[in-house]
Amino acid sequence: MSQTATENVTELDSVYELTALDRCDSCGAQAYVRVTMATGELYFCAHHGAEFKEKLSATALEWHDESARLLTEKA
Repeated sequence: MSQTATENVTELDSVYELTALDRCDSCGAQAYVRVTMATGELYFCAHHGAEFKEKLSATALEWHDESARLLTEKA
């Protein structure tokens, strides 16, 4: 069952925020989505996170999405 960060905030989520050092596994842009799978973690930018959400959410253990930060961060 997939979970979003708003549905189930784990201790890890409350301590760990994605940073500029976390990069999208698809394109290398800054990651705003961390997907925990049984075999490990995947990192995606907001674009690729949205693109793969439907496909991966069926098997994801956790879906941590910080893409809302894009609307609140100042350049």
